[in-house]
Amino acid sequence: MRFELFIAARYLRAKRRQAVVGVITVISIAGVAAGVASLIVALAINNGFRQDLEKSLIRSTAHISLMRVQSDGIRNWRELTAQLEKQPHVQAAAPALYEEVLISRGARSGGALLKGIVPESENRVSDLLRSVQAGSYSGLSPSGASGSTSSPDSNGGASKSGPLPYPPIVIGKDLADRVGATVGMVVTAISPQGELSPFGPIPKYQRFKVIGIFKSGFYDYDSSWAFIRLQDAQQLFGLGDIATVIELKIDDIYKAGEISTQIEQAAGQSFMTRNWMEQNQALFRALRLERVVTFITIGLIVLVAALNILIALIMMVMEKTRDIAVLMSLGVRQRQVRRLFMLQGVLIGIIGTALGLTIGYILSWLGGHYRWISLSAEVYSIDYVPFAARPIDGILVAAVALGISLVATLYPSWSASRILPAEALRYE
Repeated sequence: MRFELFIAARYLRAKRRQAVVGVITVISIAGVAAGVASLIVALAINNGFRQDLEKSLIRSTAHISLMRVQSDGIRNWRELTAQLEKQPHVQAAAPALYEEVLISRGARSGGALLKGIVPESENRVSDLLRSVQAGSYSGLSPSGASGSTSSPDSNGGASKSGPLPYPPIVIGKDLADRVGATVGMVVTAISPQGELSPFGPIPKYQRFKVIGIFKSGFYDYDSSWAFIRLQDAQQLFGLGDIATVIELKIDDIYKAGEISTQIEQAAGQSFMTRNWMEQNQALFRALRLERVVTFITIGLIVLVAALNILIALIMMVMEKTRDIAVLMSLGVRQRQVRRLFMLQGVLIGIIGTALGLTIGYILSWLGGHYRWISLSAEVYSIDYVPFAARPIDGILVAAVALGISLVATLYPSWSASRILPAEALRYE
């Protein structure tokens, strides 16, 4: 063991003539441990929410969306869909048609984003239809639509069996609650793209039968999305045999930017793409900002602990003035004295950081495994706080804690090295 480290460890273990120095040292270690543990737990929660959000988004939306630059729709969507499915990294492709409508039932209504789909293709791109909680989405497929089902009576309830009198629709849970619709009821979709009449343009509308209600956990989807068949959407909006977008599922979601460029080149110059990162850029930026703010705020605990280290070392220099003078009179150099007290402060930081990392990772594992903290599923879409502690976070937190501890030792170590042996031992 080096001379400086041996003396630093001995000073750290030795009994104090002034008990307050030992108390402050213990408080410093506890402060560093508390700050590090708090940071690990906070970053684990932030990372848990981010991972849960990413998984939910990936399940609910397409990874890449291809559309025309002129927004006039894709007429050769069948051929283009088949062509894109053969591209590298593309696992599936599905055509879709998006338009905004007003969904109403009686006097109750709500705005919605109506999505015309081909169910067989849609299910290979996203899992949103699989989150149907009431009814079923099978009626959207040609075989399901031709089946026998209950037709509504005048009050909106089921009265008898027979073919679907209206095209099928699947709507979000919050949207269904807003318009007061349940499975089997009839709702009206009103398109702002109306028809010309002798009295001017009038809105175009179509009645649909609710065959399913989905709940994805995302308020934007559950409160404003609805699914119908692609051909029904084309007929409602009078757009002909077109799709407004082709949605793609890829094998590596974190390379969506690179693959988007390849897709644009394969589709042609008149097309552009948007990937899932761009669509949710504001949301992930908010999570990153929250992570930084959390790190800074809770990191103040480590800063307070560093001030305790500073005070403890200053008091120790005052207590050990005679010992330092004796050491220097025996030939110990000033830089060795500086290293001695720097090592002592770093030892406090290492002990506190090790304790903090151990406590933080244990608490994160227990919190995630036993789901200690419950949440309201209606508000947060999940019923517990997710914990996902990462090793890289521990390395970052440990580096910051040890760096702050080292900075706190600079002044006390410099002060100790400036002691003059003759002055310190004059009256001894």
